[in-house]
Amino acid sequence: MDESVRPRRLAEFVGQSELRKNLQVYLDAAKKRGRAMDHLLFYGNPGLGKTTLAHIIASELGVNIVSTSGPALMRGGDLASILSNLQANDVFFIDEIHRMPMQVEEVLYPAMEDFKLDLVIGQGPAAKTIKIDVEPFTLVGATTRLGLLSAPLRDRFGIISRLEFYTPQELSEVVLRAGKILGVKINGDAAMEIGKRSRGTPRIANRLLRRVRDFASVFGEGSIDEEQTRHALSRLDVDEMGLDEMDRKILSILIEHYDGGPVGLKTLAVACSEEMRTIEEIYEPYLIQCGLIKRTPQGRVVTARAYKHMGHLG
Repeated sequence: MDESVRPRRLAEFVGQSELRKNLQVYLDAAKKRGRAMDHLLFYGNPGLGKTTLAHIIASELGVNIVSTSGPALMRGGDLASILSNLQANDVFFIDEIHRMPMQVEEVLYPAMEDFKLDLVIGQGPAAKTIKIDVEPFTLVGATTRLGLLSAPLRDRFGIISRLEFYTPQELSEVVLRAGKILGVKINGDAAMEIGKRSRGTPRIANRLLRRVRDFASVFGEGSIDEEQTRHALSRLDVDEMGLDEMDRKILSILIEHYDGGPVGLKTLAVACSEEMRTIEEIYEPYLIQCGLIKRTPQGRVVTARAYKHMGHLG
């Protein structure tokens, strides 16, 4: 989510109702004990609020948060430097934790379990291991690829929670809240229209709100209604289902070039001139959620609903 509209407290966070209820219990229990909260792992598609929740946890506990990402932790020393500077009960947030190197991951194990660092000093026969105590902390990991986490790392998290796609109604609430913060006048119908086209993702809803605001300020009187929203989203090439140009390109290639599939991911990526990872992590999840494509052992296959949406006869 955009930094300026990011919720600061759990009560301000929209959606993920079951997760929020459970998280409130964990927070209350940690505050009651006066100890660090159990390590948490959030997984789900990009833009659903994993980073936001990490900051909310730190805010609710009244502690500092130190943020980094898996690829940024190149050596065990990088991790040791961060952990040794944490204060008691601080939150340590690692985004894209599945991309953390194995040698760094192994340094993290004793820190998560016993709040100790096992460091090797020197090389060869003269090398020796020293133990360094670190302050109790809460590790919050975020990943879009839970299956890429090693079992030893995954098992050390006391709380593992999945973030689901948002409903259009929830996203309309996100838009209305962001509109108030940004000083944008937007009615409920317009907010719902943005919610329907935001791919179930708050980050996209906030981005579309900003772009619709731009069109309204240039072609309207600044306030946003449903008609202005439809016009702006049409200019942005976002259709009624929230599909953009690349989504429709993927469906079109599957239908017109490969008779609906099955098509392997590598072949599809080459045909779309896009990276496999981008298709698999960014575009496919929403297309699957909408019931437009299916993953099969042989490859990707479009559904009858995709043919209908694209104006073809299946």
